[in-house]
Amino acid sequence: MTHVSIRELTKVYPGSADPALDGLSLEIPTGELTALLGPSGCGKTTTMKMIAGLLAPTSGDIHFDGRSVLSEKPEHRGVVMVFQNYLLFPHMNVADNVGFGLKMRKVPKQEIDHRVKEMLELVKLPDLGDRQPSALSGGQQQRVALARALIVQPNVLLLDEPLSNLDAHLRFEMRDLIRGLQQEMGITTIFVTHDQEEAVVLADKVALILDGRLKQYGPADVFYKRPVDEATARFFGGQNFASGTSDGSVFKSGLGQLKLPDGVNPGPGKLTVRPENIRINAGENMQNSLQAVVTERVFLGTQTLVKLQVGNEKLDAIANPNEVENISVGDSVTISLPPSSLWVLST
Repeated sequence: MTHVSIRELTKVYPGSADPALDGLSLEIPTGELTALLGPSGCGKTTTMKMIAGLLAPTSGDIHFDGRSVLSEKPEHRGVVMVFQNYLLFPHMNVADNVGFGLKMRKVPKQEIDHRVKEMLELVKLPDLGDRQPSALSGGQQQRVALARALIVQPNVLLLDEPLSNLDAHLRFEMRDLIRGLQQEMGITTIFVTHDQEEAVVLADKVALILDGRLKQYGPADVFYKRPVDEATARFFGGQNFASGTSDGSVFKSGLGQLKLPDGVNPGPGKLTVRPENIRINAGENMQNSLQAVVTERVFLGTQTLVKLQVGNEKLDAIANPNEVENISVGDSVTISLPPSSLWVLST
């Protein structure tokens, strides 16, 4: 188990004027699972390759348990990386693929066979050792790649978009498997993803990277409750923003005067409230009650999107379909914005 410290890590590729990664600093505690989250081209995979030793940084440092690993070759870092396309050896069967790392370390065959058997049971493929990779489904290939990585007991496990090649119904199963194995083995794990839902479900902490720079780092709930800026809020599904001024306890804007939670700084800013936190037909005696007109409603399956007009401001609300089945376009409704669900972004 290894504490990973990333210090002002920067990478500028030859021929590029702008850095692919610009001054990234992260502390990843021993045994935690951390997500590097962001859109394509933001620097996530570049970061992972530098941790693995496959790329040299332009500047900055990477420490494992307090020592720099920049001068160490990839094979000496105790890092294993599972790539997005798995990279299984097509000429080897499943068992040989899983045991390959142990074979390279000259572990006796009897021990390799025993540990491969254990690992295949752990990833729920106990009877597929004799199969070729080409005969496996995408989900099965992912499990084999995971087993091959874990069998060598790495200090740090790196996963590059681990669920992106899987069908939707397999992602839930693989999420549970990855999280379960990581917790059981206690391996410090870093995974790259562009999917905020995947990051939230799997990770202990999320590092949001936009345009090569770290935007925010912390437990998943802070990105929903206390986003650092509008770009961060929007990346996590925030849609409602109203400009105005806060005195620290009340926010004044086109929505009126709204009571705020503790911890909001005074001054100009943008109020944000997530669509799922807006209560429709809440009753006028509730805090932060407003009158709104329904301008559109869209059935989303398990949820209904209700678009609202409050004076000159527009709000999107998400509700249980049963709770808004009697609401029509043009109706006037009372909505509530609970103070605990509000946050003000500095401008």
